Amino acid sequence: MAFGVLFSRELAQRYLAADRAPDQTASAPAPAPAPVQAPQTITLKEATPDAALQLLGLLQREARLIDFVQEDLAGHADADVGAAARLVHEGCRKVLQAHFTLAPVRTEEEGRRLTLPAGFDAAAVRLTGNVVGQAPFTGTLSHRGWRVTEVRLPQLAEHHDAAIVAQAEVEL
Repeated sequence: MAFGVLFSRELAQRYLAADRAPDQTASAPAPAPAPVQAPQTITLKEATPDAALQLLGLLQREARLIDFVQEDLAGHADADVGAAARLVHEGCRKVLQAHFTLAPVRTEEEGRRLTLPAGFDAAAVRLTGNVVGQAPFTGTLSHRGWRVTEVRLPQLAEHHDAAIVAQAEVEL
């Protein structure tokens, strides 16, 4: 029930109302409870699957990514897996370079010490390790991060079924 109070306004109000009910055994009036702040409302955007399916189709066409990931690699030698991974890597890189412009989130070199001031962009920087207290935080940059600055996906025809990310192939 404790977590329910955190995530349900109605449950929190019922809990407070029960808590505020007069105690029959107490002789002194109970102090007024602290006001409860309403939880911040977060608006979620509906993600349409078409762009994700289109990207998955491009990765399959150029890199055979789905085939590689769906394959059971347990019976293959490491050298064979490595050779296949090289081809998948090249194809994935080709798709990324053709359809996205990427830039690092942080411009400092990895391994460099840096200080994040109060109000840093927590959506762009994830703190790891022993996170205690409040900013400013000083630590070592372990990954610069990536930000997409431009997307160049091809347009889809009106009746194109984006869910078909790889057509079945029939050789004649």
